[in-house]
Amino acid sequence: MTGVYERALGEAADDLHPKVRERYSLGPEDGVTVGRGRMDISRGTHVLPALYAMTTRDMLFPEAGHDIRFAVTTVGYELGGHEAMTTRRVFNFDGTRRRFDSVTVWDAANERLLDYLGKGGLIATELHPRVEDGELVVEAGRQWLHRKGRYVSLPEAMAAGVEVRDRYDEPGERYHVLATVENPLAGHVLSYRGSFRQASEDRGDHDVATLKPMQELPGLPPR
Repeated sequence: MTGVYERALGEAADDLHPKVRERYSLGPEDGVTVGRGRMDISRGTHVLPALYAMTTRDMLFPEAGHDIRFAVTTVGYELGGHEAMTTRRVFNFDGTRRRFDSVTVWDAANERLLDYLGKGGLIATELHPRVEDGELVVEAGRQWLHRKGRYVSLPEAMAAGVEVRDRYDEPGERYHVLATVENPLAGHVLSYRGSFRQASEDRGDHDVATLKPMQELPGLPPR
């Protein structure tokens, strides 16, 4: 197995906890992983209109709560000649189901990791992963508004500061994740924290085409 995060981390991938490495090493020939657990979710109040708008693109959402049912599905594939991986997160609030999709792409020519958020990959972000004590830590870098292969750079005031931490707890046999999204002007946008158990499933048991928020990738953002 060789996934997009392994390619970005290089030799540092050897320092990941084996279970974390397994989770992020899905290639186009591997199966599908499905995790289920619970999350605590908070969000800022100044950004509620934007969060409501993002629900139409399966990005962020305005709900918050404690012990929210959560599922995450991950699959690797090729997209526009690049190795890619979908992460589909589903949060089940009382009577409301929210989805948060991302497609992570390895840009081999420029040796960088790119993340496309939501349906059609509306926001593109450079990702900077590192390893800390076996934990995967990912921070966002430059960001662009993406539309049909065209990219408009987002100024710092409009960009989101993102950090995701993913670790594995051996005694509890669970993954733990902490994700935070902030903005220089609006402050706290959204965060979720919780744990889940994960299982690998046969690729043939899933309609992989429906797990692709982007059906094509005509180009990449400027280097």
